[in-house]
Amino acid sequence: MHAKAGNILRLFRSEDGYISGEHLSRELGVSRTAVWKHISALRKNGYHIEAVPSRGYRLMSSPDSIDPHEVKTQLDSTIIGRRLEFLKITISTNADAFRLAEEGATEGTVVLADAQNGGKGRRGRIWASPAGANLYCSVILRPAIMPYEAPQLTFLSAVAVARAIELTTKLTPEIKWPNDLLISGKKIAGLLNEMSAETDGINFVILGIGVNLNMKAEQFPENLRHPATSLFLESGTRVDRSIFTSTMLNELDRLYTDFLSYGFGPIREEWQLRCNANGRQVFVSDTGTECTGGLFMGIDSDGAMLLRSDDDVLHRITCGDVRVI
Repeated sequence: MHAKAGNILRLFRSEDGYISGEHLSRELGVSRTAVWKHISALRKNGYHIEAVPSRGYRLMSSPDSIDPHEVKTQLDSTIIGRRLEFLKITISTNADAFRLAEEGATEGTVVLADAQNGGKGRRGRIWASPAGANLYCSVILRPAIMPYEAPQLTFLSAVAVARAIELTTKLTPEIKWPNDLLISGKKIAGLLNEMSAETDGINFVILGIGVNLNMKAEQFPENLRHPATSLFLESGTRVDRSIFTSTMLNELDRLYTDFLSYGFGPIREEWQLRCNANGRQVFVSDTGTECTGGLFMGIDSDGAMLLRSDDDVLHRITCGDVRVI
């Protein structure tokens, strides 16, 4: 997509109703004929744009695809999205981002894909990644923090996704420790972060983000370990994938900028307010410890779960599957 066409889309989304060809021409600094050519190109790419004499143009609907140029025009970030890489299909955006990071890609580089055929979740679990449905995204960060602080970025990305869902739908997600987002108790998004580090510092961190946007019920695998859903199934309305992507990246940028300035504290506080276990009894399996149940007391500065057992002992849980009782 030409940059001018992306700017036309930005103008359509920023104003209600029709926009005259004269106004578009003036805003873009091009002729009315050039505006018409860009409108025609957008239509060929699947955008439904209505034209009414004496009134102008109006965007009626967008294709169910992620357009990197449209995403770029909607970004108001300072770090995240400096470079966008879009792939029609890949094995894993995390693997692509890891390779780019090793090759020296700048901080804030984002890898997006329409489909993955090797997407993974936590503990090597399969993440269903069909084309034309969801968000598959990986972000390269290079924070000046110690390796033991890297898990904090998982909680940061969870808050960013939760904010994006609330900004683009009427849904209110909950966060499940350590890296899932739920709606109505069903998984809507998952996060998988990876890093390259030395003893005294981090080379880079890859934030892997998968969000079920427009996935239909029949597209979910039958052997899911836990029930899953999509924003479309929960709201009944299809989500504009480009808008959701840019919204999420903008929120991620705001949170990361605050993280660099103020540390983990404010993010930790917001994460705990959004957590589905906040102030409730939970059961944790596969912890590798004897403690399996107790009152959820939040997370510590490393992101470990704090669990107070019935004998009033505070336990620190670093792994396991959580079930709210």
